Amino acid sequence: MENKKKLRLFDSVLMAVTVVLVAESVAPAAAVGPSQFFWWILLLICFFLPYGLVSAELGTTYDDEGGIYDWVKRAFGPRNGGRVAWYYWINFPLWMGSLAVLFPSTITQVFGIEFGTMSSIVISLVFIWAVTVVSFFRISDSKWILNLAALFKVFIMISLGAIGIYFAVTKGVANTFTVKTMLPSLDITSLSFISVIIFNFLGFEVVAAMAGEMNNPQKEIPKALVMGGVIIAVFYLLAAFGVGVAIPFDQLSTDSGLIDSFTILLGSAGGWFVTIIGLMFLFTLAANLISWAYGVNYVALYASENHSLPKIFKWKSEKTDMPIGAPLLNGVIASILVLIVPVMNHYGLDDIFWSFFALNLVTLLASYVFMFPAFLKLRKIDPDRERPFKVKATGWMLKLITYVPFGLLIVSVLFTIVPLDLSDEEISFKLPLLIGTIIAIIAGEIIVHFSLKQDHKGDVHDENIA
Repeated sequence: MENKKKLRLFDSVLMAVTVVLVAESVAPAAAVGPSQFFWWILLLICFFLPYGLVSAELGTTYDDEGGIYDWVKRAFGPRNGGRVAWYYWINFPLWMGSLAVLFPSTITQVFGIEFGTMSSIVISLVFIWAVTVVSFFRISDSKWILNLAALFKVFIMISLGAIGIYFAVTKGVANTFTVKTMLPSLDITSLSFISVIIFNFLGFEVVAAMAGEMNNPQKEIPKALVMGGVIIAVFYLLAAFGVGVAIPFDQLSTDSGLIDSFTILLGSAGGWFVTIIGLMFLFTLAANLISWAYGVNYVALYASENHSLPKIFKWKSEKTDMPIGAPLLNGVIASILVLIVPVMNHYGLDDIFWSFFALNLVTLLASYVFMFPAFLKLRKIDPDRERPFKVKATGWMLKLITYVPFGLLIVSVLFTIVPLDLSDEEISFKLPLLIGTIIAIIAGEIIVHFSLKQDHKGDVHDENIA
């Protein structure tokens, strides 16, 4: 019998850190301003903790490879499951495109090497297809990449926090940190970035989807989520403080803010250290995608096998049993995004990273909107199922755990895509994102509709839509 490599608890904790801890989104989150610390703490309590508990129960109770798609399909039928699968999948090539754009610009920032348009595109395409090829293999075969990336992320976050604290004590800070400034800001532009903080907390269900690769998933998944969650929360707050010490929030760049912070805090004497941080950061960009690819691709595969997504997602390797269709589509769509960057620059859309990244986080957040009501309904319609990990709450407390994060998701998406005033800055900032979101929704409705109508011999379609 083949002795397959398994993920240990240590690997699972590092997996949670790798999946959830996303270094490149620290700067966009910090753009909220001094009130980011209020939002970090509030969302940690009101979103992160209930989300982790819900993910742990659903992931250990319904351990099919369909993950979030399977949970919503069981609760609300295949059409709503298909919507979730579509949003959950389409976010990935958008994210891949944003990181591919970020990759050459980070090289320029760290090493001072200037790239022309064509060379930047080539580097971005190599990045995309290197990640795509790695995602053809089992996650346990690539766990060294993920473990190393987790250690790099931890080092980056601790270093930024520690240097920030030293700098604040010895030289002062770039922003004013008082009780007043750290209270919630009602600045419209700042509120648009709250969704980034929620995005920074997502990914636990990806760890739950890897139950088949663990020795004892019933025990290891909840432990990995709790241990990883505590570590992640501390690191995010440390990094957020370091950025706030270094750069005035109104001058913070969403794509280069993290490296900029190290450069400012360390000055010319820290050039070698900034280079090391830059290399680690570049490595984590690829590892972030690799860690998410397993969960996203299997959700798309499972949804296709249940006729909620097109047949191409069912294509998988006979040798490894890994998805092939989804990774290839990821690479193709991300490549198209990279190729249209010159056109976007021509029309004045300069912050390409944020353009792709924001649409990625909106579609991802949209998929989680369905998860929390599904959790509540599955408790009601499937009460006798064994739950190796069960959230110890009933009645109003269970509803609170469900509807508070549900409401936060909806509000954060609206803040991100809807122009809240008629200023030119607000409209130019959000209108392209709103249009992109509408296109993604319409495309998803068409694709899911025709997928459900596919004529599969011997299949009985039970479109039990709630």
